[in-house]
Amino acid sequence: MHFRSRRMPAPAIAAVALTMAASALLTGCSSTGELVVEEGVGITAVRSACPAVGIADYTGDITLFRAPGSTDSRNIAMTAAMTDLRSQCDPKGSPVNANVSFQVLARRVDGRGVRDVTLPYFVSVVRGGTAVISKRIGQVTLHFAEGQTRTEATALGVATIDKAEATLNSEVRDRITKKRKAGEADAAIDPLADPEVKAAVARATFDVMVGFQLSPEQLAYNASR
Repeated sequence: MHFRSRRMPAPAIAAVALTMAASALLTGCSSTGELVVEEGVGITAVRSACPAVGIADYTGDITLFRAPGSTDSRNIAMTAAMTDLRSQCDPKGSPVNANVSFQVLARRVDGRGVRDVTLPYFVSVVRGGTAVISKRIGQVTLHFAEGQTRTEATALGVATIDKAEATLNSEVRDRITKKRKAGEADAAIDPLADPEVKAAVARATFDVMVGFQLSPEQLAYNASR
């Protein structure tokens, strides 16, 4: 499956990209999930123990410069970007493992010489949209042959989620899936508007976010463009 990048709140971006060693919606697993609800805007949301997967804003590309201290375009040595993000996940597994893969497309300005460039990236599990609960660092190596200015490589990662934590308890499920008839007092009430239900759904919602492991300066550069 293909996924798109997700805009995260600034604190979450900083937590994923900088701590622990350092604007579109996500589409999640489309297989049958735990629960189907109709939201106020008429969108059907399929819940699954499998997490939604995406690229965190401002971390999906990286720019390397020839000389430190200058971000002038004439000083760019190489750029790289993540694309074709995919995930394989079995919602019946315990724990639930989301195996992610993506392509890294790179371009260097000077094609002279053979060069290998290794870039670090992260695979993080985010709970409730803001809380980073785990982070793994990987590396992808890009190889440029003599005279070659463009290249690509495949990167892999895995995120592990506790099946019980990603599953709504029976009481909350019953409150959401309770059948309501027209004319009843609660027929027009969205169960997801209930603070307790909303909080329970948030606690059971996990995302997997990937991105390049950027320095504070690299993150600031991406955010400023």
